[in-house]
Amino acid sequence: MQTSLTFKNLDPSETIKAYVNEKLNRFDKFLDNPAEADVVLSVEKFRHIAEIHITGDRLKINGKEETNDMYSSIDLVLDKLEKQIKKNKQKIRDRRASGKTGVGEIMAADISGSDGYQDIDAEKRVVVQNIDYKPMDVEEAVMQMDLTTDNFLVFANARTERVNVLYRRKDGNFGLIQPK
Repeated sequence: MQTSLTFKNLDPSETIKAYVNEKLNRFDKFLDNPAEADVVLSVEKFRHIAEIHITGDRLKINGKEETNDMYSSIDLVLDKLEKQIKKNKQKIRDRRASGKTGVGEIMAADISGSDGYQDIDAEKRVVVQNIDYKPMDVEEAVMQMDLTTDNFLVFANARTERVNVLYRRKDGNFGLIQPK
């Protein structure tokens, strides 16, 4: 990782430079492409402030921490940055995975007991839920829905060998969704 260090109200020391470089090099395993880190270390009265800005791999991450010790400030800000990088990488993985939804995955809003969430924007999110399904007739699916309180049932239609969804309507009847 390409690093630039700036010292404010603090004497530049090789031990601090080496410490910061060593700690920043552990982020290379999280990032696919080379990144740049701008590190500003400053002292204001008794506060030791560490600011780090990482740019690269389509990420711009900033962190700032202040304590009474410069090394602990550096450690705390690096922990924050590591969490941010992991969170952003997980979001990217989730978005890529949701684009490859196959048969047996339902995408709906607010399904209880779901496996994972994916943020689309600040107000809406898509819940991805993996469902096992088995081949059965529509009549058998209706009987199974009568036995449970579930609002829908995903099954493979035994006659057409296609995935169907049987759902409970508000009027008490059942609806069937099947592909053409």
